[in-house]
This record gives sequence, structure tokens and C-alpha cells, in this order.
Amino acid sequence: MPRKTLSDLGALTGAEPETPAVETPAAETPAADEAKADAAAPEAEAAAPEAGAAAPEADAAAPETDAAPAPEAAPEAAPEAAAAPAAEAAPAPAADSGHSGRHEGGRRGRDAEVVNKDGVDTQGPQIAAVLREQQLDKQGRAYATGRRKDAVARVWLKPGSGKIVVNGRDQEVYFARPTLRLIINQVFDITERRGQYDVIATVKGGGLSGQAGAVRHGISQALTRYEPGLRVAVKREGFLTRDPRVVERKKYGKAKARRSFQFSKR
Repeated sequence: MPRKTLSDLGALTGAEPETPAVETPAAETPAADEAKADAAAPEAEAAAPEAGAAAPEADAAAPETDAAPAPEAAPEAAPEAAAAPAAEAAPAPAADSGHSGRHEGGRRGRDAEVVNKDGVDTQGPQIAAVLREQQLDKQGRAYATGRRKDAVARVWLKPGSGKIVVNGRDQEVYFARPTLRLIINQVFDITERRGQYDVIATVKGGGLSGQAGAVRHGISQALTRYEPGLRVAVKREGFLTRDPRVVERKKYGKAKARRSFQFSKR
């Protein structure tokens, strides 16, 4: 069944439906506007004299504020003007002549390159090396032990005419090959001490090549103990380091360290 509306009910009862009343604002009349304007006029006239009285006070305070900082600014400007010539006349700090950097005026540290008295270039901040003490025995000789492969050499070194004795024989007799004698005298050549020290050595084990390397290792150690200042030059050439290379051991199932037995297919 359809729903009935107000118009349908009105048709049945013969009465018209009521509509809700809507309030409309009353229109303002010109007379009300004139009354409001007349009430606001006395208030505006009373505020005008107060604004006019404040203007002369602000004008009078302006000269005082402008004139007050002038005496204080003058003393401050004077020291600054005097400091400028002093800063220009101050000498620049002298550069350290003991160290030379990669770039003039550049920062030091990791980028700085330093050269010490022995001519060794180092990088970065370095701590001065402590010079070792001279080590001599009761006869005034320096002793050291040298090793190479299976050879072990005991070496005594002292100032002399450059004579080298190995196992009671002269070096030309014991080491007949010139290459072996060259190996022994390498230390004296790089330190410019050829013919200034006598050497007495006893060596055992290994062959002539290993014994020559052992004697050189012992001479290097003994020379740095007699003259600690030469340690940097000798160490740079690697003569103070024991050569770790030795013969590789034989393996079972093989003829030598790596040599296999001959293979026969049939």
C-alpha cells in the first residue's frame, strides 16, 4: 500500500497543510545608522589629542638615541685600526729546516715525507730511532753467528787491514770461486768499509754456497754491533735477515722431494 503524503491528507479532510514559519531578519533603517555614527564620533575626537601628545615625545627621544652610541664607537675603532698594521708587520713563522714536506705549507702527518740523517725516506710522524750500544768482547772484537741453508758460521770482526780467514785458511784458498768471495765482501762494499776490518770465521755444514751466505750473514751482524750507525744501511739491503729457504724434504713414494720413480707401462 503506498504511503500517504500531507497533500493527500488535506484532500481527504478538506484542510490545507501548514508550512513552517521562516524568520527573516529585519532590515536596518537609515535612522539607526545615523544614531550609531553619532555615538562613535565623540570617542574618535577624544583619542586624537592623546595621539598628538605622544608624537612630540617620540621626536624628542630620537635625537638622544642617535647621539648616545657615537662616543663608544670611536674607542673601539681605534684599537682595530692599530691592530691592522701590527698584523701586517708580524713576521711569518719560520719553517722547520729539519723536515721537508711534499708540498710547501701543506699539512703534515700522513702526507709528509721525512728524510733522516742516514738518508732514509719515511712517511708520517716518526719516532727517533734509538741508537744501539756497541757490543764488544774482552779482546775488542764484535762476535755474531750467521746461518744459510744448513751452514752455520761463527764470525769475529775487529779493525785491521781487510784480511778474511775462514777455517784457518785465507778466503782466496777456501772460496776459490770469485762469486763466493764477492758474496762475502758485499757488506763491506755497501758500507764503504772494504779493507778496514779483519775477519776470522769458522763455518760448518752445507756446501760452499751455503757457507759463503752464512759468513756474509755473520759479517753483517758483527759489523752492525761494532758500528751501530751502519745498521740502517745494512738492513735496507736485507743482509741482516736470515734467508729461510732450505732444501725441501723427501717424500715417501717418491725418489726425491717431488721426483717420481720411472713409470713403466708394461
